[in-house]
Amino acid sequence: MRSRFRSGEVIVRREILAGREWLVYPVRVASDDERALAVYLAQGTPLTFGRGDFRWGPHPWTEFEHVWQSSGVLQLQRPGDGYAVWGRWEDGVLSEWYVNFQAPLVRTERGFDTLDHELDLIIPGDGSPYRWKDVEHFEERVRTGGFDAGEADAVRAAAASVVDLVERGACWWEQWRDWRAPADWAVPAPVALYDDASRR
Repeated sequence: MRSRFRSGEVIVRREILAGREWLVYPVRVASDDERALAVYLAQGTPLTFGRGDFRWGPHPWTEFEHVWQSSGVLQLQRPGDGYAVWGRWEDGVLSEWYVNFQAPLVRTERGFDTLDHELDLIIPGDGSPYRWKDVEHFEERVRTGGFDAGEADAVRAAAASVVDLVERGACWWEQWRDWRAPADWAVPAPVALYDDASRR
């Protein structure tokens, strides 16, 4: 397996639920080094959803058109972290850092795997106070057995670590504030399901 991806390369981000592909889409590599993997999800990117029954039910985005509808986002994830930080820009200005709590990334031959853990933290780009999002969804998932105790504890620990970084002013993702997607980065083509998540 390759240890690094090339800048500008299109790779595949998969959400794997119970060993099966739940959500799959292409992203373009902005940077990949020992510190972090940075990828760009462009507006209009096609989304592919897993087939059949999942213990969490169908992915919640299936009720919408199967493309990424909001503006493009930069997704930053470090090895071992239980979260990614998504940068959103509006009219050339950073609007927010969106902390997406998720399973630590697992690299594959064609990209990486993770799984969204419901909970999110929004850090406004103008320095306004941060706010939580989807706390009730996360707690409901815990209550109904969607996470076991260890998984729920890991999400809460990741959340506490991010809050600590924010409150200490140690936000490692701020170095990306002035990043912009190159104008010639086209929207990638759809990604087919791999069907067997054990093959990487």
